[in-house]
Amino acid sequence: MGAGDLGAERREQWGRIVVRLRAEIGETQFKSWLNNLRLVAVRDGVVVYAVPSRFVRDWIVPRYGDRLRSLWLAEDGAVRSIAIDIGESDGDAAAVNGTDASATAVPVADPPTREFTALLDPRYTFADFVVGKPNEFAHAASLRVAESATVTFNPLYLYGGVGLGKTHLMHAIAWQIRGQTPNRKVIYLSAETFMYQFVRALRFKDTMAFKEQFRSVDVLLIDDVQFISGKESTQEEFFHTFNALIDQNRQVVISGDRQPSDLDGMEERLRSRLGWGLVADIHPADYELRLGVLLAEAERSAIPVPRRVLEFIAHKIATNIREVEGALNRVIAHATLVGRPVTLEGTHEILRDLLRAHDRRVTVEEIQRKVAEHYNTRLADMTSDRRARAVARPRQVAMYLAKQLTQRSLPEIGRKFGGRDHTTVIHAVRRVDELKLGDPSFAEDVELLRRSLES
Repeated sequence: MGAGDLGAERREQWGRIVVRLRAEIGETQFKSWLNNLRLVAVRDGVVVYAVPSRFVRDWIVPRYGDRLRSLWLAEDGAVRSIAIDIGESDGDAAAVNGTDASATAVPVADPPTREFTALLDPRYTFADFVVGKPNEFAHAASLRVAESATVTFNPLYLYGGVGLGKTHLMHAIAWQIRGQTPNRKVIYLSAETFMYQFVRALRFKDTMAFKEQFRSVDVLLIDDVQFISGKESTQEEFFHTFNALIDQNRQVVISGDRQPSDLDGMEERLRSRLGWGLVADIHPADYELRLGVLLAEAERSAIPVPRRVLEFIAHKIATNIREVEGALNRVIAHATLVGRPVTLEGTHEILRDLLRAHDRRVTVEEIQRKVAEHYNTRLADMTSDRRARAVARPRQVAMYLAKQLTQRSLPEIGRKFGGRDHTTVIHAVRRVDELKLGDPSFAEDVELLRRSLES
């Protein structure tokens, strides 16, 4: 089959992949986004697609790039990566629905030299990473590893909840290293893909090639390591690969959804090794960071987005960065497709279902329980008459957070704290604000509590 030839076999493979994708993501999502994909060529292990715009490509790559690659691997073990180009042309192409369509086979970069290298998202660079207090330590550690000519922390282990920026930092490290030292061999992939490739190597009795591929790299980045929890054979191979690279002073970067010691279903020796180097956590994004991310995204958008819309989204979607970006993308996509400007009223309507899901009101009682637990005081002290500082200070913090995080009026808050009046609440809020300004440690405590209650 020629370089750009899409013979019957390729069309049949793509047809089977389409059936799988439709079943996995649903007809509505499929028609909205993946129906825009045009298969242009399969050459040198690279599957080349074309889409009509950069916006569509930037939506598809982070959400479906890895899955497309996995499905193609199941059809053809020689496939190494997916390339999605922009444009329309006269080239022979297979549309998603199986009919011919025109698309441009834009020349792609040289294919990866390593079979297992996953597609890197061009948006996930250090330049595009918005730094704030919740992620500044993880960002600084990642940048140090990427820029250092020698191995600094080994391994670097990044952990945090879903959608907080771990994958972004992993991609950024890979891009930075490739840019400044192209001769270094870098592999980035998810733990799921690592397992898939290992199982495939076992199936085809090709484990030696598998070992050589991974143990000959200069930098190995494995995303979402928690995926191999409970999978003993994969853990065994990962453990030996990890050790071999560490012993050769090769850089290893791992990400997970929790710290190494809390990885259930992971062998103790592996948990121990993952914590050997530098462990950097990423906290849930605060309002300022969420707004900063939205401002950066809005600057890249071809559709003007009013600042009050960004502030509204940042305030209402307080779970993770990925959902914040997803909410903005939905608003922009709607404006693009229907040809209307972005407005606050329209945003309310477009995000109605999402806002309903996120409209979990923090209660005063929940705040009291969390603060009492944090300061190791009795819950009853929140409503008692005790004035000892060890009791009064946590009570003031709880009042402050109740004012910040609930819709309760000052008198209502006061009544929840043993029948105190609104002036006591005002005093507590002012006192906490003063202490935050003068005591960074206290300010960090209050911020930690707030983030915990919002997450």
